[in-house]
Amino acid sequence: MTPASFDGLGLAEPLRLALKTENYLKPTPIQAQAIPLLVEGRDLLGIAQTGTGKTAAFALPILHRLAEQRRPRTPGRPHALILAPTRELARQIDDRFRAYGRKLHLRSAVIFGGVGQGQQVKALQQGVDILIATPGRLLDLYAQRHVNFDQISILVLDEADRMLDMGFIRDVRKIVAACRKERQTLLFSATMPPDIAKLAAEILRNPVRIDVSPATVTVDRIDQRVYFVPAQAKRDLLVELLADSAMDRVLVFTRTKHGADKVCKFLRHAGLAVEAIHGNKAQNARVRALEAFRNGKARVLVATDIAARGIDVPGISHVINYELPNEPESYVHRIGRTARAGAGGTALAFCDSSERAYLRDIERLTRVSLAVVEHRHTRAERVEAAPHKTPSNKTTSNRWRPERQAAAPAAKQSWRSNGRRGNALPAARGALARPRVARVSLTGESR
Repeated sequence: MTPASFDGLGLAEPLRLALKTENYLKPTPIQAQAIPLLVEGRDLLGIAQTGTGKTAAFALPILHRLAEQRRPRTPGRPHALILAPTRELARQIDDRFRAYGRKLHLRSAVIFGGVGQGQQVKALQQGVDILIATPGRLLDLYAQRHVNFDQISILVLDEADRMLDMGFIRDVRKIVAACRKERQTLLFSATMPPDIAKLAAEILRNPVRIDVSPATVTVDRIDQRVYFVPAQAKRDLLVELLADSAMDRVLVFTRTKHGADKVCKFLRHAGLAVEAIHGNKAQNARVRALEAFRNGKARVLVATDIAARGIDVPGISHVINYELPNEPESYVHRIGRTARAGAGGTALAFCDSSERAYLRDIERLTRVSLAVVEHRHTRAERVEAAPHKTPSNKTTSNRWRPERQAAAPAAKQSWRSNGRRGNALPAARGALARPRVARVSLTGESR
């Protein structure tokens, strides 16, 4: 059973006061399980994705332990090191450390690439207790002897699977090898691929394993729906949905950077306040886009999966999967943006005929059958989903071979479970006029 408050988790009083200021009243499951163990100095393997409260789960015990130890600062020699895959996530973690530790006399700094290193070197020379960094820039500064890891007593690898995907795993191994052997080590990952499992076995000593199931996170608090729509009609459907004023803060996901720019451009032409964020954007442009989205100047933010790591914006009403991810775990990360810290939210998925397999993988992982929403583009999607039929020969130009008819996918019938043909909604009513929702499987059986 999750404790009713943070008071019984062994945290120092200044931390508890800061949590009340942040309106953190009840710990999440991973916080309730991890904090007491980390306060004792245990190593931890955490299987957890975004939206579970894992940042506070490791930040609070680190602040507690460092405040108790009161070790003097030495230029270029931090006491705690947190590695993160992206600039946005590193900044978010640093913001949380500053918020939680506002009543403690501890100093933190954040280091990442894409900007000049002058201010980062200056911060290191002044001495920091806690360093949050991306692996590439940190190794550069280490090679220049601006930072040393021989005083690291606490090491955290956050979103280790994403660091593996981004090719940082060798840099991570170099950094770990340079740290002191006598330390507390924490590793968090949404998934456990073989390389991450091997790394965990090498660097963790008798760790406690805490597993927060992605299925639990997605089922409990998020209303999930799917629109079957042809690829060429997705942009029109997106504009129609965004006409609903209830969609006041919307995060739209695409698979590619080029796709994010195209969607952003289309929405701007439609008169919407929108920004895009992805890996090709300069750091200052990414910061401006996030700030515009956070303060409400941009109602819509279009993002790729990697760039979205670290986006922690409260009050996201809807997440729209404009393109389904080819990894079901990424779907869990995406929709978790609208269910932060126990809140609820709505997640919409656009699925064209080429993405059916991705949808099946998502439903298999989350153990949830997404509610199918019928709309004015449904009929066009049926035509797209059907195989292209050609006459068998000139004498049968007006007749189709029966075996070709039988080969048509069963999914073609899945939008007729209500016994009606054609559009489920008249065009005059629009895509948002109380859409008819039917639970339908990809095989055409009613759920």
